[in-house]
Amino acid sequence: MRGKGIIAAAAVAVTAVGGLAGCSTVATTATAPRTAAPVTTPAAAQTVVPPAPAKTAYGVPAPAPSLRQSAKPSPRLPLAGDVIVLDPGHDGGNAAHPAIINQLVNVITEQKACDTVGAETDAGYPEHAFNFDVAIRLARVLRIDGATIVLTRYTDSGVGPCVTERAAIGNRAHANAAISIHADGGPPGGSGFEVIEPGLVPGYTNNIVGPSRRLGLDIRNYYSAITGEPYSDYVGAAGLDVRTDLGGLNLSTVPKVFIECANMRNSSDAARLTNAAFRQRIAVALAAGLGVFLGGH
Repeated sequence: MRGKGIIAAAAVAVTAVGGLAGCSTVATTATAPRTAAPVTTPAAAQTVVPPAPAKTAYGVPAPAPSLRQSAKPSPRLPLAGDVIVLDPGHDGGNAAHPAIINQLVNVITEQKACDTVGAETDAGYPEHAFNFDVAIRLARVLRIDGATIVLTRYTDSGVGPCVTERAAIGNRAHANAAISIHADGGPPGGSGFEVIEPGLVPGYTNNIVGPSRRLGLDIRNYYSAITGEPYSDYVGAAGLDVRTDLGGLNLSTVPKVFIECANMRNSSDAARLTNAAFRQRIAVALAAGLGVFLGGH
């Protein structure tokens, strides 16, 4: 089934980065879900604890095939043919160019700033750097299973692009799925993650609300299980939220969600987000959710 390689990969990657302070482990006995079923019950009742299947040598190049092996047809990679757009929020040069990022753009439901600077931890670790690091890690994981990856920015030293252009990049790529990667700047006493799905904006999001809902559930379930990060206790419900004020969602014509990976202003969350091994765990979790979603196509 499509998504199989990423799920197997998740098992090994979780084991490899296990033992992080404050992170829970993942059950390894059941069979991981392979399809993205239609949503028919309340979100809070649909939490799946995805297991980690048999361990494989994930991340390690396979030995060169023998002559006998080379005569066999190569197996199809699980995500071959799928286009995934990764949108690392904000950019490293935004703060130095307020005139550019503060210009207003039309996000259908209102006028909003082209982009923003983003959050940061109390120690000064910026959200834009976190977002970009996770996106690069995630791209590497997904490419192993054959996905074609498009990023909305390829450096962490530029400006923007505007939220409207970020949506347009996914649309032009005819992506099978898109995800915008963020970390929140919430109240210091709040912790946890949330996945944001597009709400209904008539004439714009009609065709993506349903598939984005399924994508959001798959991302939510695997992110919770693999990273051990709790659901946000200060925004959303059961790790999910629906919004109609985000241009990146309102203007998307492809299934898309945002994720706020944790709260940068919370000391415990910040300690995890600044840990490179935990960021790798995040990448594997997001890849697992995307892989299962795409397995239904």
